[in-house]
Amino acid sequence: MNARMMLLPVLVALLAIGCNSEDQLRRVEQEVGDLKLEVFKLRQSVEEGNKRAQTDQQASAEARNQDRRFQADLQESLRQVQDTTRVLNNRLNSQPRSVSRPVVDSQPSVAATAEDERAYNAAVLDYNRGNYPLAAEGLELFLKTYPQSGKRSDALFFLGLCHYNQRAFDKAQVAFERIIKEHAASPQFLPAKLKRAQCLLKQGLKPAALKAFRELVDGFAGSAEARTAQQELSDLGL
Repeated sequence: MNARMMLLPVLVALLAIGCNSEDQLRRVEQEVGDLKLEVFKLRQSVEEGNKRAQTDQQASAEARNQDRRFQADLQESLRQVQDTTRVLNNRLNSQPRSVSRPVVDSQPSVAATAEDERAYNAAVLDYNRGNYPLAAEGLELFLKTYPQSGKRSDALFFLGLCHYNQRAFDKAQVAFERIIKEHAASPQFLPAKLKRAQCLLKQGLKPAALKAFRELVDGFAGSAEARTAQQELSDLGL
């Protein structure tokens, strides 16, 4: 309520009585003082209400921002899972029917000893449980301890996936490049080339990523990795 409107009746009363009595004048002054106090309280209440409304709006905006960030992280995690699943499925579908084995051979190789097999399987178990830091640590130790193991290319591939799933795309790229350079005859060679290209794209190195995808499409036509690389190019509008 406007302070002038609240004081108006008092002023009218003051004029009506003509201020012919000191007692009446003191009563009027007291009433005016009371009205001023009420006006002050009302103004204070309005200001507090405005502050609360502003605080609620800020909290609501922050909650919406947090929800958007959560949704973005969730979508990125889902995309990573889909990428990995697509690669594995394509590898399975591209294998001859008479062979029919997964990308990573879980059977012990001739060169693998029982000890390094256990170390490798323990690290892979940590990876399958989603404990990527522990799995990466185990795989690094495996690679240092068993440099001649027949599981090296598989261990490098899982190490790259551990880093990839933790969004350390530069470290993942290094692991996949080691497979390409050191294990060209490994079943993990083409999957490593594809994941390396995806690491480049994740790091914003689009020209290098496009070149790597095209190398797969042009040089390994018909492979599962070439089909995935072509899909990546299509997703980029190429």
